[in-house]
Amino acid sequence: MNIFLAGIETETNTFSPIPTGMSDFDVIRLDDLKSGARQLSDIAPLSQWQKKSLDRKDNVIFGLYAWAQPAGLTTKSAYENLRDELLMALQVSEPVDVVLLSLHGAMVAEGYDDCEGDLLNSIRQLVDPNVVIAAELDLHCHLTPTMVDNADILITYKEYPHTDIAARGNELFDLAIKSSSRLCHPTMAMFDCRMMGMYPTSASAMRGFIEAMFAAEKSDGVLSVSFVHGFPFGDVPDAGGKVLVVTDNNQLLAQQLAEKLGRQIFALRHSIHFNALPLEEALQSAVSLIANAPKNNSQPVIVADQSDNSGGGAPSDSTFALRWLLDHQVKDAAIAIFYDPQVVKLAIAAGVGAELSVRLGGKMGVTSGDPLDINVAVRAIKKNYSHRFPQEEGEPMLVPIGDTVALACAGIDIVVSSERSQCLSPCIFDDLNIPSTKRQLLVVKSSQHFYGAFAPIAHEIIYMAGPGAVPPVMQKIPYQRMSTEGKFPWVDNPFQMTTPE
Repeated sequence: MNIFLAGIETETNTFSPIPTGMSDFDVIRLDDLKSGARQLSDIAPLSQWQKKSLDRKDNVIFGLYAWAQPAGLTTKSAYENLRDELLMALQVSEPVDVVLLSLHGAMVAEGYDDCEGDLLNSIRQLVDPNVVIAAELDLHCHLTPTMVDNADILITYKEYPHTDIAARGNELFDLAIKSSSRLCHPTMAMFDCRMMGMYPTSASAMRGFIEAMFAAEKSDGVLSVSFVHGFPFGDVPDAGGKVLVVTDNNQLLAQQLAEKLGRQIFALRHSIHFNALPLEEALQSAVSLIANAPKNNSQPVIVADQSDNSGGGAPSDSTFALRWLLDHQVKDAAIAIFYDPQVVKLAIAAGVGAELSVRLGGKMGVTSGDPLDINVAVRAIKKNYSHRFPQEEGEPMLVPIGDTVALACAGIDIVVSSERSQCLSPCIFDDLNIPSTKRQLLVVKSSQHFYGAFAPIAHEIIYMAGPGAVPPVMQKIPYQRMSTEGKFPWVDNPFQMTTPE
């Protein structure tokens, strides 16, 4: 078979003041692969698709892969240029049997509420009707009718944190090959759950629902089940939670199962969200836990600064938590990852061992707080550092975060990078000579992706809803275009006027 691989990914926070332009995308093109300058081995799911295709002796045709850190609206020119380049690569290629796409699903550009729907529609218009179009989506996507109508198969991750990107990619590949071989005939249906929220799959209620999805996939005629959590910080009409079911040539079954599972997850709505504490309560609880921990305890308390998660489009330079730690003279703590290129530049110029005064953070807007004028010592420097995001299958994903430094201030270690990234793994501390299990308190700027790697070393994990650009409290988000009427948590049971829950 001729298999076309490509992807354009970014998650758009429509409230963010940080625009996403062409220079923000890391783009891999065919010439980069041919020259050996780049490779797909670290990029799930493309690495799995490439390997599985070659193992089958398929002909792999690579279009492009572009990825940008979550931020504000993508510029119209950036999206159109990337889209058109991908379409041109497909158009000039030999006829293809399968198109495999790695997309996010919550990319919004100037003039395009639904970039993925636009891209899928453009591809559908370009290829033969028998070509199978299949895409893997982030579960924090805006699933739209346009996306469903123009793809043969859509699958989202099941896990949050997203540790199953490779696993879901493998499933998508296998289904696409079966469909192209006419061994199955995918039909899709989605159900609007009429809810918006953030749902960690580490919680027991969500674990039970994921098991229900896996069980449903073992039923006759069911090919795939996805729960689309939705992206709370994308203010577009189609935002919100949905269930997507793919069946084998059975549209009625897809519709019935999507509704059944959709109502099942809706019934869990009060027990599956984050129980995030205000900043003062969260950090005071952490300090109390440390004070009361056994003397031989070697596991740190983890506090997740969810509101400054760059993975949701936040600047990652808010100073509220660090200021509290300094004001309360907390020692033996560490915090990561601050985004402050200027401070990184100064630290590198000064060198390891140097002491200097810096103005840290608080630069990107009112949600960042005020800058901190502090005296620091430079403990470690890593040039062109890649942060590792462990996966349940395959190698960890590598996230380039630029030059990265470790600073020490009044008993607190601070990791600062020149590119924005949320904190994904304790390796960010360990690699910068801050032993993660030898600190009593670790503050991580992340909503949930930190969980898989940090949970095994944690004495306790506390979710914190402090001030910031991406608060984990839906009612605090100033929606204008996504209607909150008839949607939980603004209405407790929007289904009660139609069908009993």
